[in-house]
Amino acid sequence: MHFGEHVTIDGYGGDPLRLDDGRLVRKCLDDLCARLGMHPLALSQVVPAPDNGKKDPGGWSGALIIAESHISVHTFPKRRFLSADVYTCHNGIDRAFIEEFFKSAFCLQEVEIHFLKRGLRYPAYNLA
Repeated sequence: MHFGEHVTIDGYGGDPLRLDDGRLVRKCLDDLCARLGMHPLALSQVVPAPDNGKKDPGGWSGALIIAESHISVHTFPKRRFLSADVYTCHNGIDRAFIEEFFKSAFCLQEVEIHFLKRGLRYPAYNLA
């Protein structure tokens, strides 16, 4: 048994207008949470991320803290790139659904998806 599951998405070739839309980033956070049957603990937060003059040309960063853990999205419109995380204490997360959700929302041409089981030695009972 493990504590939870963490899905990471790296999306390439996305629509730069969608990737540069902070309202869309917020909608994705909120909609994905609802569609996965998760429970927000606060309102989603989305902020513009400035160009750092190095490899990050700026975009949007958003996060939603959920009872099950968190969902985050970072967009890079000038690179047509998206990076997202879905981390939950639930087991059996639907990776194919999450991949298709982001592909559709941001018109991604290619996606790399990674999956981690978290807390492989999570205690079965309270220790304190």
